[in-house]
Amino acid sequence: MTTLKTDRLVISPMTLDDAELLFELDQDPMVMRYISCGRKTTRDEIDNVFLPRLAKYLNLEKGWGIWKVFVYSVENSQHAIEDDLFVGWILIRPMNYFTEKPEFNNLEIGWRFKQSAWGKGIATESARVVVDHLVNTQVDIKYLSAIADEQNLASINIMKKLGMKFIKKISHPDVADDVEVVLYSRTL
Repeated sequence: MTTLKTDRLVISPMTLDDAELLFELDQDPMVMRYISCGRKTTRDEIDNVFLPRLAKYLNLEKGWGIWKVFVYSVENSQHAIEDDLFVGWILIRPMNYFTEKPEFNNLEIGWRFKQSAWGKGIATESARVVVDHLVNTQVDIKYLSAIADEQNLASINIMKKLGMKFIKKISHPDVADDVEVVLYSRTL
């Protein structure tokens, strides 16, 4: 199993045995604010919806799945995070995977992080490391794309830091009630 590291992060693929980490993260209404209007994910939803969906696109050879992010060292931070702490994840899968026309050369990237990691560059740092790894190991990837609620300025800022540009507003099939989201993308 691939493990990626930075000076302060350890990033590795999540397995179907990591349900507790997924559940833990989704219990903060602020984390879920732009995903489910603040509604916490139940353990039943993790076990019977989230993990079966993950199992469908999980492909370690291609780097598809969810990459769990742990902090193992934080220095010079006003709000230090404990060592070896799970702080969130990075999603990688083909764009529109759960539709009739998945885009296998266009990877969707997403993220979800605990409040303790917000504003510290951890999401951007971990996303860059995962993207760099994929670009260096997969030759068929042409685009990197991400979606977000248009009010989620923090996520949009990460997209911009990853070099993505606004493309358009779309109705994304993975978002409840066909809510419009903003689509950002970049050519690799």
